[in-house]
Amino acid sequence: MVIIGLTGSMAMGKTTVAGMFRYLRIPVYDADATVHAMLAKGGEAVEDVAGLFPGVVEDGAVNRARLGAEVFGKDDALAGLEAILHPMVRRQQSRFLKRAMGRRAALAVLDVPLLFETRGEDHCDLVAVVSASPFLQRARILSRPGMSAQKMRDILARQVPDGEKRRRADFIINTGLDRQQSLRQVRNIVTVAGTMPAPHWPPVKPR
Repeated sequence: MVIIGLTGSMAMGKTTVAGMFRYLRIPVYDADATVHAMLAKGGEAVEDVAGLFPGVVEDGAVNRARLGAEVFGKDDALAGLEAILHPMVRRQQSRFLKRAMGRRAALAVLDVPLLFETRGEDHCDLVAVVSASPFLQRARILSRPGMSAQKMRDILARQVPDGEKRRRADFIINTGLDRQQSLRQVRNIVTVAGTMPAPHWPPVKPR
């Protein structure tokens, strides 16, 4: 099974592109959705997050706005949160890959916003970066509720820059065009990946 890493900076259109892979019947692991589930009522991370950040849990779920206020712009607090969430996300990712392998999937997509930041590309056969023009990205970001120019700058400063992502990508999916052109780019990636040998999954045990 060939693993495709899918990533992109904020508001580049990655969610839309992930939907295109699903449309083509490729299983997709959504790291963001996994984190949301972990922080919801009964979620795997609720107890540990509450222990590190008292007061962020409400009705059995982590209040994401309160949690954001606790960690935004605070490196130590953010590192503590990531130390809780990242191992859980990796475990869920491994389970996803095992399920996909069990269903004899030839390809699987790991939709991970911080793929490069967490060295997740080391576990992928190909990396596809979703990108758009800086003007379009800015317009998309600032149209979101509660977003400001300063908050946008602070968030982007913590991410690998788009230019660096593009440099390290095997494929670049441009979402600044119409959706049909983006879909054609996704189809091309699926075609290329389908011809690749030596998949990363299942992992080879060292001798």
